[in-house]
Formats: sequence, C-alpha cells, structure tokens
Amino acid sequence: MNGEVTILIAEDDEGHADLIRKNLARAGIANPVIRFRDGQEVVDFLFRRGEPPLRESGKAYVLLLDIRMPKMSGTEVLKRIKDDGELRKLPVVMITTTDDPREVEYCHSLGCNSYITKPVEYDAFVNAIRRLGLYLMVVQVPVLNGAH
Repeated sequence: MNGEVTILIAEDDEGHADLIRKNLARAGIANPVIRFRDGQEVVDFLFRRGEPPLRESGKAYVLLLDIRMPKMSGTEVLKRIKDDGELRKLPVVMITTTDDPREVEYCHSLGCNSYITKPVEYDAFVNAIRRLGLYLMVVQVPVLNGAH
C-alpha cells in the first residue's frame, strides 16, 4: 500500500484523546493523527465540507470514533459514513465507556469494524490501545477516492 494510514480520532474528552495518542506512540505507531472534538467536525472532514483540513483523495484513513460526542453522536457519524458509497470502505473503530451489548450490536449492525471499551481501569485501556496499534500495523487499509 502506498503512503501511511492517517489515524482520525473523534473524541471530545481531551484527556482520553491524549491517552489514545500517547499509547499509540508507545505501541510504536507513528502515523499522522488528526483529532476532532465533535461528530460534526469529523463528518465535515470526511465529506469535504467547510474549513480545512479536509479528506484527501487517494489517502488511507482509520477512524477511532467515540460514541458520545457533542453536535452529532458517534453512531450518527457511523451511519453517515456507512451510507456513503466511497466512505463505507473506511475502517471505523468505535470507542466508548459502555459495553452495553445492545449498543455494541447496534454499532456492528451499522457496519463498524471493531469496538473498544474505554475501561475505567487505566492499564486495560492502555492494553486496548496497544492492541489497536498492532492491528493497524498488520491490516490493509483501503485508500479512499472520489469527491464529495
């Protein structure tokens, strides 16, 4: 695959976003990261609306998507991505503080690729992010093309 995978982090909690970044780095993941503070920001980026940065054609992205965010929920963002002919190829990993089986099932039914629970226990969260880092090292991430 040409080029690096850019990691998109949609997480309104500054502390959680920093923790994700630090632990990706500790896991040896040096990919570029773009952070979004709410669901609308990430949708604008992906659908190329509004102010830069905007999604670039011919690049590969992975989205780490918090379920509970202001302006637009993670599940609504996921639904919009998976309803789009081109964006549906984007790997999406849902991140949340709940492991409610109905919510997990709903996210999978919408088409998320993986689901990570933010454990309250720090070490478990660190390990989940490290596993995510290893996952990113071995999977083939599709390149997104097409304009919106």
